[in-house]
Amino acid sequence: MRRIGPDEWSGLAMLVVCLGAGSPVPLGLVTPDVPAPLWVVLFLTSMVAAVAAVAEVGPLAARRAAYGVAVVAGWAVVVTAPQAGLLPILLVVLAALGAEVVRPPAELAVIVLNTGVIALAAHRNHGDRIEVVVMAAFYTLIQLATLFSLTAIRRERRLRRELARAHVDLQAASVLLAGSARAAERLRISRELHDLIGHQLTVLTLELETARHRRGDAAREHVERANRVARDVLADVRVTVGALRAGPATDLAEALREVGRDVPGLDVVVEVGDDVEADEEQTAALVRTVQEIVTNTLRHAGADELRVGVTRDGDTIRLTATDDGRGAAEVVPGNGLRGIAERFAALGGDVGYDGASGFRLTARMPVR
Repeated sequence: MRRIGPDEWSGLAMLVVCLGAGSPVPLGLVTPDVPAPLWVVLFLTSMVAAVAAVAEVGPLAARRAAYGVAVVAGWAVVVTAPQAGLLPILLVVLAALGAEVVRPPAELAVIVLNTGVIALAAHRNHGDRIEVVVMAAFYTLIQLATLFSLTAIRRERRLRRELARAHVDLQAASVLLAGSARAAERLRISRELHDLIGHQLTVLTLELETARHRRGDAAREHVERANRVARDVLADVRVTVGALRAGPATDLAEALREVGRDVPGLDVVVEVGDDVEADEEQTAALVRTVQEIVTNTLRHAGADELRVGVTRDGDTIRLTATDDGRGAAEVVPGNGLRGIAERFAALGGDVGYDGASGFRLTARMPVR
């Protein structure tokens, strides 16, 4: 279950503040200029539309439309209940939420219009010009301060996401470079074993074979025994060289854990079955896939935890990744997901997605 973070708590706090500011009308302490039920409908419309605007569900155009409805309904609420003293806080909150939906010029326009609505409500309630100016200036400063603060927070959040993505990319590159270095070193050792020891033992075998034909019967038994030992040693060297060439250059479990280790803002849990064996090309594909999954989770999912499992199912290697984020009713593959599908297709496998509850990716490829 996804943990409630600071953003969710701050949103709940804003919701409580708005409900408190609008409570005098439902409680009968303030009489609005329109029927009370209509005013309550306008107030709830503003609140629900504001939540829909910042919920990050659906296309941006729909969210902006919801934000516009929230702002207009908020203006109607404030103007029709000028006696509810703290009600303009609703417009301050709406101005703060706008930083998540619209661009700064539009946000500044909303602040200017909010200030005009607050000044109109203050004029209707008090009529004193100085008090109207003071209230308008006060709420303008609050809105501007909120806008600048949230802009700075969004910039910091964006930089942290970029830093997290760079961290994942660097981890994956380090794993693959280390694997390449180990593979190159093993290949060099195997070549040296074959070129030096293998050739020497071959010469020894030929010399002993010649001696077996030229020596007497008394020495032939010892020569034949030496000949068998030399041939066994040569066979062992060839087996060792073959193992060095074919063996995996990278520990798959450690490599995948390294990609997801210490990712800022995301807990990555990696489990690899003991019976999973992947060659160098498959290991590289799995590492790159986990890298892309972690990056996509940071960028789109809003998740706290990502679980990655690699298991063997008969003659198939199966990778499953599941996060606890918001998911998606319809998964539209971007460049990252298409790259994963192409990578597994090149290895004879396939990829599937499911965004019903969080986001789940399942990829399969045959064991070599």
